[in-house]
Amino acid sequence: MEIKNKHLSEVYGALAAKNASEPEFLQAVAEVFESLSPVADARPDYIKAGVFSRIVEPERFVQFRVSWVDDNGNVQVNRGYRVQFNSAIGPYKGGLRFHPSVSASVIKFLGFEQIFKNSLTTLPMGGGKGGSDFDPKGKSEGEIMRFCQSFMTELFRHIGPDTDVPAGDIGVGGREIGYLFGQYKRLTNRFEGVLTGKAIGSGGSLVRTQATGYGLLYFADEMLTDRGLGIDGKTILISGSGNVAIYACEKAQAMGGKVVAMSDSGGYVYDPEGIKLDVVKQIKEVERLRISEYAARVPGSTYTAGCRGIWSIPCDIALPCATQNEINGEEAKTLVKNGCFAVAEGANMPSTPEAVECFLANGLAYAPAKASNAGGVATSGLEMVQNSIRMSWTAPEVDEKLHGIMKNIYAAAKGAAAEYGMAGNLVAGANIAGFQKVADAMLWQGISY
Repeated sequence: MEIKNKHLSEVYGALAAKNASEPEFLQAVAEVFESLSPVADARPDYIKAGVFSRIVEPERFVQFRVSWVDDNGNVQVNRGYRVQFNSAIGPYKGGLRFHPSVSASVIKFLGFEQIFKNSLTTLPMGGGKGGSDFDPKGKSEGEIMRFCQSFMTELFRHIGPDTDVPAGDIGVGGREIGYLFGQYKRLTNRFEGVLTGKAIGSGGSLVRTQATGYGLLYFADEMLTDRGLGIDGKTILISGSGNVAIYACEKAQAMGGKVVAMSDSGGYVYDPEGIKLDVVKQIKEVERLRISEYAARVPGSTYTAGCRGIWSIPCDIALPCATQNEINGEEAKTLVKNGCFAVAEGANMPSTPEAVECFLANGLAYAPAKASNAGGVATSGLEMVQNSIRMSWTAPEVDEKLHGIMKNIYAAAKGAAAEYGMAGNLVAGANIAGFQKVADAMLWQGISY
């Protein structure tokens, strides 16, 4: 990557020196700054006000100990994190991730990305993120409950409906949100919209579970329609088999697409006849088993150990929905060689810089995560609205609002790219459109902000 603007290059250099052990965070900042070079050239007032230097420093970063007792009576200790990155346009908003890969670098990268993703939704939400290196896999219900209660015993003092509203992410679904919300309510004696992704009977929103996957396809459809293409009749690869992947598959199939592969951290399944989503849901949502079970239950399908191999399967459209940096430069070249013409990201930063460069150089329709996977946080924002006005919208009402938000995000990214002479580059467009709204709010609120 090349940061052409001198000021941005200097800001990045200083940041890299201070955060040398945080590669994911630095990767995210470099990718955004590369896009923002023409903005910095055109807006010296941003430079004078120190906006670029301020926006890469979190307003607050909290790391804390999470002690809990396992089923054998042994004390376990994990690290918990919450980054409150930017509140210029609203209270901090962003998910909680429970996964062994969680670190300060990962949390800061996710929180930084969240600033611009939330801005793109047009809803009044700032950027935040949190989580722990706790691994829910293999843990009993009691262990997960005790961990969540201990985690919230520290986190509750840093959040609130008008301060910071966490949601779920990898490893944090409806079950975990329930335990977290229950502990928050006990500690504060308040029933309020402090977490999103809640159960419907406790103030949750319909369509929230499906939102990121559905929103991904709504964005992809807008992008492809603009090129005279579409989802119908296309062969699709989807990595992952969590909420995002499952409901991306559901919506892709509803639009006429043929999803032939899905994965988890152990490997991937290939079904040339098309993935049987009911089987995947039973395995992953009900039985909580590995994706390899699919091959044992569906004749004609195959399982291959090693999840990265999924990108070697020929396809028209690739939807990476698993985790960061899951497509590298060589895998991107393989996708292009095999005829892939579109990539839309359902996970956060799933493509390395080399992969993104390959997609853009070869003219693929490429949808970056901060734009294309914003459906989840957009619907979380709609849940916050419903909590505030003490009412619930129907599923069709929420879905219609979600569809409209994703169409507007595409239009904003497309328009910003064209305005700065990079027509068709949705990476640059999404970064610029998301940044300018936040930057203008920071200017308005003064330097001390």
